[in-house]
Amino acid sequence: MPGFASPTVGNRSLDRLLPWLLLPVFVISILPIARLAIEGVFVGGVPSADYIRDVLGSSTTWRATANSLYTAGLGTIISLLIGGAFAFLVALTDIRAKAVLVFCFMIPMMIPPQITALAWVQLTGPSSALLNALGMAPPMGSPQPFYSAEGIALLLGIQHASIVFLTLRANLRMLPREQIEAARLAGARGGRLWWQIILPLTSPGLIAGTAMAFVTALGNFGIPAMLGIPANYSTLPTLIYQKLAGFGPSVLGEVSVLAMLIGTIAILGVAVHHRLLGKRDYRLMGMVGRPLDIRLGARRTLVEAVLWTVLIAILVIPLMALVATALVPAFGVKLSLANYSFDAFYEVLFVQPSTIRAFHNSFMLSVGAAVTLVAVCLPLAYVIVRRPTRLTHMVNLLVEVPYALPGVVLAIACILLFIRIPVIDVSLYGTLAIIFVAYLARFLVIALRPVMNSFSQLDPALEEAAQACGAGLGRRLRDILLPLAAPSAAAGALLVFLTAFNELTVSALLWSAGNETLGVLIFNLDDSGDTVLASAVAVLVVLVVIALMSCFQLASRRLPKGVVPWQT
Repeated sequence: MPGFASPTVGNRSLDRLLPWLLLPVFVISILPIARLAIEGVFVGGVPSADYIRDVLGSSTTWRATANSLYTAGLGTIISLLIGGAFAFLVALTDIRAKAVLVFCFMIPMMIPPQITALAWVQLTGPSSALLNALGMAPPMGSPQPFYSAEGIALLLGIQHASIVFLTLRANLRMLPREQIEAARLAGARGGRLWWQIILPLTSPGLIAGTAMAFVTALGNFGIPAMLGIPANYSTLPTLIYQKLAGFGPSVLGEVSVLAMLIGTIAILGVAVHHRLLGKRDYRLMGMVGRPLDIRLGARRTLVEAVLWTVLIAILVIPLMALVATALVPAFGVKLSLANYSFDAFYEVLFVQPSTIRAFHNSFMLSVGAAVTLVAVCLPLAYVIVRRPTRLTHMVNLLVEVPYALPGVVLAIACILLFIRIPVIDVSLYGTLAIIFVAYLARFLVIALRPVMNSFSQLDPALEEAAQACGAGLGRRLRDILLPLAAPSAAAGALLVFLTAFNELTVSALLWSAGNETLGVLIFNLDDSGDTVLASAVAVLVVLVVIALMSCFQLASRRLPKGVVPWQT
């Protein structure tokens, strides 16, 4: 028939498009990790078993490893307790104002970890501006309680509780009300209903959330750096940072072995997660009707009060301490109506060139990463969804590697690969370009997944009808598919921007003078003793985060379901 384009012709177009899409994925996602693996085995380009034995035989290495496992493990337990409790109560009960509660509970995860650590340090200790203003500060000379392993673990738990909440709530919302009511009629009540019915059915979400929280806590740099370095308490990420900051590229071989060590632990954590899930098969037959809705009755007000009290304790009060520190004329001075000042905000916004430069760098890097990744992910997601092969399946798995591995591992991999690019003999080390490439690798999966979900939900009949009328691949993408996937692509871009704008773990090892990001700036200001300025920058960053999340929330009604992570 004239004008008819066969499916074979469409598949040939996808096959021609595939190599061009895989090239950037290969460069930014696969090459850095491969280069790191080579360096870890061939130190300085030659096999060096003795060198590897020296690194792995060092007591410092294993002490940092034990510290990482302890803080990440204890932090994961705290995340499980807080996030699990919130998920069960929000998803399964009739508490009020759920949307506001969920929005506020997500804010700690979106706030950079170094700001979380800074806020809690400003809340406690004898120099706390807030406690001094209230007359509740401990006496001078008292130790800072958060400069400890338990302090690090507590903040890691608070920071990553939202991860457990999101994964578990997704499972809880799928619990069929009818089956739970049938179990009640069969005699299941109270604890028995929870332990024998609800918990087994939601165990995939619990296991997935626990594994994600552990891996994320293991690679967290901001909290262990802000709290551990002053106390001489090293974890693997901070040990790598201290070695690279002290000796520069000369220790790349040594830190590559350390990076492989922490990467191996992270991969083992993911493997255990898949192993546990593989042993469980709790399937629900049919579609879920009404979600479970447990009536709390007279206890509802008490439960709501407890939830809001926890939120105020982990979010509002630390941020109040951060604001109080930003308003005092000098760190350690008691805040009062007579001496409060906005000089620190004026300083960081209009005087300090480093802060203005950091805002500019973070904004340009995050916007550039968001726009570039959307441009790459739209056609890439289309090919992965519409042309499922072994190759596209492998690509779909490989794009997750740079995000699953700790940020310091990716940073070391990028340094090794781009410190001297072969053939063209160009170095990206010490430039914004290497941070930009690392961001592309780190956040590729964040931009890709919403677009893939959108293409998966689109009826192929729309495209087939256009193809039958003679529309080529380019026109089908431009006129039909891209407009329908645009909301998901925009949501992915916003998530990339929001995450990259405050990033520290990757950029802490890649920045150089003149190329600071906001996360690096806050860490450096506090490390150099400019705590008031660091607090002022942190307050501004938190305001930007909340403003962006609010815009996301307002736009959620026009976006596809599931795009906004904290929406039901």
